[in-house]
Amino acid sequence: MMRRQDVGWWLLILPAFLLMTAFYVAPIAQVLAISFTEPTPGLGNYERLFTSESVQRVIVTTLRICVITTSLSLLLGYVLSYRIALASPSAQRWWILAVLVPLWISVLVRAFAWVTLLRRQGLVNETLIGTGLISEPLALVWNEFGIVVGMVHYMVPYAVLPMLASMREIDPRLLAAARGLGANRLTIFGRIFLPLSLPGLLAAGVLVFIFTLGFYITPALLGGGKTLMVAEWIGLQILDLLRWGLGTMMATVLVVAILVTLAIFSRLVDMKRVFGGGGA
Repeated sequence: MMRRQDVGWWLLILPAFLLMTAFYVAPIAQVLAISFTEPTPGLGNYERLFTSESVQRVIVTTLRICVITTSLSLLLGYVLSYRIALASPSAQRWWILAVLVPLWISVLVRAFAWVTLLRRQGLVNETLIGTGLISEPLALVWNEFGIVVGMVHYMVPYAVLPMLASMREIDPRLLAAARGLGANRLTIFGRIFLPLSLPGLLAAGVLVFIFTLGFYITPALLGGGKTLMVAEWIGLQILDLLRWGLGTMMATVLVVAILVTLAIFSRLVDMKRVFGGGGA
């Protein structure tokens, strides 16, 4: 029999559980059901993953853009986090404010701002032409390059926050002790700071990659409809072409990809703990 305390806990979480089931689990189950039943029952929609060149091209394009965006976001975010972590407390507050300000601006506004900057008559091309570096405007937007620029700009703050939190946990006395023993800056960074900051780097990588998998507005505006990612392709299939089966199939694949990424991340964290415990 359940104890009275256990019953009380269940009663406390029951409203949240019902809301989660009604507004999250049930719609996902419906999407999964549609992917197997429209237009005809069976695995026909999922066969497109292996037979349709357009579906495979969208998946490959999405993965390529996500990997590039994640790599650049982690690189820029790590440099910025490292600079903030080693700054004075007063300087850190200004750095963190500068990182957080873009998060308060609408993604739509930021995407349109990049269109204005990167278009053929935009500030970037005009500056390059004015300085004589180029003679004709470059195609910087409405292509994959523009998508990556917009997505990296959006994701860098999300990369900075977990890495900065990890770096702040590093005891500065370890770095001081290494300097006292004669280690140079490169050795201190490579053998002490970087290994201790890896958990934050890994967490930031997973967070950024999962976010980028579902990007919609930024690729739609900066890609100009020429470079389709998964989320935009899903919207095209469901809203324009009314191919609910194909759209929900890709949505299901996207959810599964996110769950697999989280599972791999959890496994890596467990392995790290095991190795860390063995070394202690």
